[in-house]
Amino acid sequence: MMRKILSPSATTACVLAAAATLVAAAARADSGWSQLNMTPGVTAMSRQIYGLHMLMFWLCVAIAAVVFGVMAYSIFTFRKSRGAVPDTTLVHSTRVEIVWTIVPVAILVVAAVPAATTLIKTEDLRNSQLTIKVTGYQWGWNYDYLNSNVSFFSRLDRASDAARQLGSGVDVSTVPHYLLNVDKPLVVPVGVKVRVLVTASDVIHSWWVPAFGVKKDAIPGFVNEAWFNIDADKPGLYRGNCAELCGRDHGFMPIVVDARSQDDFATWLKAEQLAQHPAASAESSAPAASGPAPAR
Repeated sequence: MMRKILSPSATTACVLAAAATLVAAAARADSGWSQLNMTPGVTAMSRQIYGLHMLMFWLCVAIAAVVFGVMAYSIFTFRKSRGAVPDTTLVHSTRVEIVWTIVPVAILVVAAVPAATTLIKTEDLRNSQLTIKVTGYQWGWNYDYLNSNVSFFSRLDRASDAARQLGSGVDVSTVPHYLLNVDKPLVVPVGVKVRVLVTASDVIHSWWVPAFGVKKDAIPGFVNEAWFNIDADKPGLYRGNCAELCGRDHGFMPIVVDARSQDDFATWLKAEQLAQHPAASAESSAPAASGPAPAR
């Protein structure tokens, strides 16, 4: 340890250096570095996760700026060419021990409170308005709209599947959304809390849609739960992937979610029910008898 202790002016210089580093980092983020960052997404939950991410990021930046600022000051000020002599005695400071114990604990508390709050909200499945069972297969997804009698399989679209074959001769740049498109997307309404029950039939998969802030492992024999509620003004197509190494075609089982208005979704759901169960749909739409059957 050095015989000299940082003076108040040195401490002020370190703090100013840390502040300058933070300002410079923020300026670089605004000038294009944000393209390498997470995105806020299209749900309130994904934006809260993004906010937590940024809080932790800037907390780490501040810690790094202070630590490396002190290191740089110490290396520069107490160098051999300026006559600094290493301390060969054992020096113990109770004040320093207390400070570098309390400060990390305070940082952990500051980080733990928003992290725990966000984690609890991600598991809050109350008041869900639509439940969909998601089952992972090698290599595709099955979507089952519970209580709606609609179910279908979703896999990599034919154009991407043909282009990915060895020796296909297809220029993949000509294939729209290469390896990110499916033959039948998951259709959901916006402005509705959607609950997904995630499982698998063979190996471990992971259902991941970054724009929703949802990533849940699909494990055979287990059912994991997640939810999302897409902003009412954000209909459109949202893409994801299986995020678990599930076999040789792991990279070829994308996820596409088609978010529609509630009226469009209701129309689509009725059309699917009619297409998948025409007899049941016809029976349910038949007019009821006007009176009791005549006695025999």
